[in-house]
Amino acid sequence: MDSNKGKTDRMQRLVIDAGFTCPNRDGTLGFGGCTFCDNAAFHPSYSHPGKSIREQIDEGIAFHLARGRKSDGYLAYFQSFSNTYGPIDNLRRKYGEALSHPAVSGLVIGTRPDCVDEEKLDMIASLPGSVVLEFGIESCYDKTLERVHRGHTFADARHAVRLSAERGIDARAHFILGLPGETRNMLLAECELINALPLSGIKLHQLQILKGTAMALEYEKNPEEFLLPDLDTYIELLADLLERLRPDLKIDRFAASVPPRFLAVSPWRGTRPDQIRKRLAACLASRGITREDLTD
Repeated sequence: MDSNKGKTDRMQRLVIDAGFTCPNRDGTLGFGGCTFCDNAAFHPSYSHPGKSIREQIDEGIAFHLARGRKSDGYLAYFQSFSNTYGPIDNLRRKYGEALSHPAVSGLVIGTRPDCVDEEKLDMIASLPGSVVLEFGIESCYDKTLERVHRGHTFADARHAVRLSAERGIDARAHFILGLPGETRNMLLAECELINALPLSGIKLHQLQILKGTAMALEYEKNPEEFLLPDLDTYIELLADLLERLRPDLKIDRFAASVPPRFLAVSPWRGTRPDQIRKRLAACLASRGITREDLTD
């Protein structure tokens, strides 16, 4: 698997909803999911569990071609909910269906740290092509994870990432910047904890408060508990984080965006991720720092 590292960075991801759920939704750990979560906000129009995986891939390719998006190939991105949560035979079948598509050269599998075990990881490590296992960790602080109803601890995340790395799996992680109760200094202190994880890359997203979520109600009652910086302040925060994070750690994403109709709060509505990338690159350049993942 190590030979695949880095080969997925210029591939177009095709979002797949394979009909998985989450232990934080089906009653195993809880109901309703995390307080910030609304999966519908991140679904492209072609991604729907009522369609076969192959249909979603075909429609996803057409979707991106119609928008003139070029890439070196396609990855099936199992994004919705927890995509290792289920019987191993079902996982193997769904991953195999995606990999059997002639245009797909690999997978990105989004999941939770508490939804993998050694048997599943052994199976994932044996899959052909490029495979990225993307863990939603969100925060390094257990108090925060409990507050947003994640249902797992940071120790669970460390364990899952270590088991993945031991098998040569390209393990990456997702973190949200600005969860309730967290301060700028707390976010900067997380860098040391993240650097110690055997990850090849991470996604950093600003907190987005979505309509109809438990977090939207919490924000309405206690807005002072939330770190929602303006864009200039967010760029400076990203630059401070990147100065502290390992230089070999690929930063897969610097900000998130959802359709405006989903947003309850939007400090910098309408700013595209590519605009943030350019501003961040300029901010780092002013500090004498250049990163390839900002210029490719």
